[in-house]
Amino acid sequence: MKIALIGYGNMGQELEDLIKEQKHNAIVSISYQNKNDVLDIKGIKKADVAIDFTSAELVLETIEKVSSVGVPFVVGTTGWYDQLPIVEKIVKEKNTGLVYGKNFSLGANIFFQVVGFASKLLSSYGSYDVAGFEMHHKGKKDSPSGTAKKIASVIMENFPKKKKLETGRLDRQIKEDELHFASVRAGQYFGHHEVLFDSKADEIKLVHTAHNRRGFAEGALLAASYIHNKKGIFAFEELFAKGVIV
Repeated sequence: MKIALIGYGNMGQELEDLIKEQKHNAIVSISYQNKNDVLDIKGIKKADVAIDFTSAELVLETIEKVSSVGVPFVVGTTGWYDQLPIVEKIVKEKNTGLVYGKNFSLGANIFFQVVGFASKLLSSYGSYDVAGFEMHHKGKKDSPSGTAKKIASVIMENFPKKKKLETGRLDRQIKEDELHFASVRAGQYFGHHEVLFDSKADEIKLVHTAHNRRGFAEGALLAASYIHNKKGIFAFEELFAKGVIV
């Protein structure tokens, strides 16, 4: 599979290293390798799939340009989901394919399912409350993380008492129907997420910690393999949960 990388930050370089280890994939284009570079549309046209890890500010324009040349797209960039209806329209009009995800890590997607199961089970015992916590490196631009928002949505889908997500500072007593998910930005953390179930009797803690970026790169390549020669827009988490991506 011929791949165009869009973005050459930490994730772009991790993808490059992983692809170099493989015989069945090859890089045909790298956009934004240097600070003043532009989108390499000429190179992207040669690719079977493009993979984007840039910034939320660039995503919409990039999707429009890549879709216009008919190349399927994997979007690993987070923080742009308020524009999802526009992206869905673009993908449909251009009759192309796109996979987006709040987290492409295989372990994190297993974690989503574990959290869903635990939330459903523990919600049936009225004595438990639930909260979340996440930590990322100091260079991360969005807060809370897309992964934290996904975990929160999984909790609220399965823990009926929690109706509203609170991610900021609370200078008041939290309400029973509010789920608090706190964020910290410091150091070099690749991604650390905790879900806490607490009662008067005990605490149950679920934790996922990424040791490096390799898991994210592996998931992005699985998504690229899936969307190659397909049409439509798909969430990576949904494909993973259905067992489509393995």
